[in-house]
Amino acid sequence: MEKKEEIREHIRKNYTEIAVSGGNSSCCSGGCDCSEPMDVEATSIKLGYSKENLLNVPLQSNMGLGCGNPLVFASLKEGETVLDLGSGGGFDCFLAREHVGENGYVIGVDMTPDMVKLARENAAKSGYSNIDFRLGEIEHLPVADTSVDVIISNCVINLSVDKQQVFNEAYRVLKPGGRLSISDVVATAELPENIKQDRSLISGCIGGAEYIEDLEAIIRDAGFDDIRMTLKDNSKEIIQNWTPEKSIEDFVASYIIEAVK
Repeated sequence: MEKKEEIREHIRKNYTEIAVSGGNSSCCSGGCDCSEPMDVEATSIKLGYSKENLLNVPLQSNMGLGCGNPLVFASLKEGETVLDLGSGGGFDCFLAREHVGENGYVIGVDMTPDMVKLARENAAKSGYSNIDFRLGEIEHLPVADTSVDVIISNCVINLSVDKQQVFNEAYRVLKPGGRLSISDVVATAELPENIKQDRSLISGCIGGAEYIEDLEAIIRDAGFDDIRMTLKDNSKEIIQNWTPEKSIEDFVASYIIEAVK
């Protein structure tokens, strides 16, 4: 338990630094160290967002973090309630709002106080009233039972030290028939111990990646049906840039994960 809390604190510190910088950090998509500042627009387009997406959200909400675009497969509808696990500066929440409209509702949950503060400031500047950013851990969601239609998340669940609890909570808060649309990094081969124990690679969305078959079992054990795990076409291109010298793409890949309650 003590080690898990140390890992959580390391991750929280890493993303606090990104939030405090207003998203203007030199971190890569996976939160790893870079020698040069990241081109956020180019990175976002590589992840699957359009230029129109980037123009329609508060500027500081997009930090170029993630490993895909979970909204591509979410099929959001007018009036739905959407929950974003690990909402950061609110980027995906603001995009989700466009789909669910004024009659819909979007909730973002993040464990980093400075991220929540940044997201709330972004929402206030834009005058949005149907978005709520809440401080909390995705293993213990501050969300009512059976209150959400769709859960999205972008490269965050791999950071959790208790993934079974994350999906148990996701199942709890979803309405019957509710669905998951998640972009995340999963392990496609056994991760070497030096990668699994490296705190920077854990906070960089690599060291904590769950093996794909084990992750599917976790999701099923939480109660979900119709589980679909789809490899992102340009997964290698996305991940190669995170730590070019380590050939991380040989061990992990970017997937879209879908399931239904």
